[in-house]
Amino acid sequence: MTSNHLVIMAGGVGSRFWPLSSPECPKQFLDILGCGKTLIQLTVSRFEGLVPKENMWVVTSAAYRDLVYEQLPDIPKENILFEPCRRNTAPCICYASWKIKKRDPKANVVVVPSDHIITDLKAFRSAVADAMEFSAETDAIVTLGISPTGPETGYGYIKADLGFSSSRKKNIFRVDAFKEKPTREMAETFLAEKNYFWNAGIFIWNVSTIINAFRVYLPKVSALFEEMLPYYDTPQESEMIARKFPECEDISVDYAIMEKAEEVFVYPATFGWSDLGTWGALRKQAEQDKYGNAVMNEGVDLYETYNSIVCTSQLKKVVVQGLDGYIVVEKDGTLLICKLAEEQRIKLFHQ
Repeated sequence: MTSNHLVIMAGGVGSRFWPLSSPECPKQFLDILGCGKTLIQLTVSRFEGLVPKENMWVVTSAAYRDLVYEQLPDIPKENILFEPCRRNTAPCICYASWKIKKRDPKANVVVVPSDHIITDLKAFRSAVADAMEFSAETDAIVTLGISPTGPETGYGYIKADLGFSSSRKKNIFRVDAFKEKPTREMAETFLAEKNYFWNAGIFIWNVSTIINAFRVYLPKVSALFEEMLPYYDTPQESEMIARKFPECEDISVDYAIMEKAEEVFVYPATFGWSDLGTWGALRKQAEQDKYGNAVMNEGVDLYETYNSIVCTSQLKKVVVQGLDGYIVVEKDGTLLICKLAEEQRIKLFHQ
């Protein structure tokens, strides 16, 4: 019998949310929405009823060990895998896949980032359940494609062949191509053509399917983790991973597998998705006042201020006057005031 597993990728450093986030505590471990749960806790909670806790896995940096243990106490410690260094998403997924295959050779797996926002949980769970039913019955690789709401240049796109749906699921279509983040002009073209979807980085497959894909398209990395099979779930595993993981190629699963594999399908969906990659994206997701301002904490008074986001939780009182389209963030004595339109420069401010 096929059982469902969840792999959460949680190794990112979250530098774009400085000074709120830091290398010691990136955004996935922050209650960035002010809702009482961190982003990784929200990620786990949205899979309740789809995947049992004993089948949930987290792949993260060894530096975040204590944060993961503290925030996700219900996930078995043996299911939390630590990367000794960053090697992008392909080695991360390959490591988890071999671990799952050893335990459950018929496992059905969904892989998700740890720091995304989804507002329509019912629609999300329905899409995941539908796609997992499909992947359990086929050798297909499935990715969820988000129906675009505008000509977004910050996301990659998936081009679907809407004239070729699966015979098993009429709402799942073959992928024609994956597209990099486009220019504004190209994004408008994608939007007009109606068969392009945002790439959310959510993947669904049978564990045998993805292992075979790694063997074909990334054989050296796959062989490295296959050679370690005798050491998984033994005291020697962490030592072997520390020694072998750095040998992996630094490559994303999109480049390594998705753009090369043949049986790749997309499930177009709408469930209020955002990857929260920018302060601007967070402002759009947060509750706004009638002037377009998002205030993430109490004790803030705004005057003649518009289309801005304010997050200053450690200050007792904040007064902002005369700003339009700004980020105002304070943490641990560091204060950032930056134009939203120029937030890509934030990473330069703290290097």
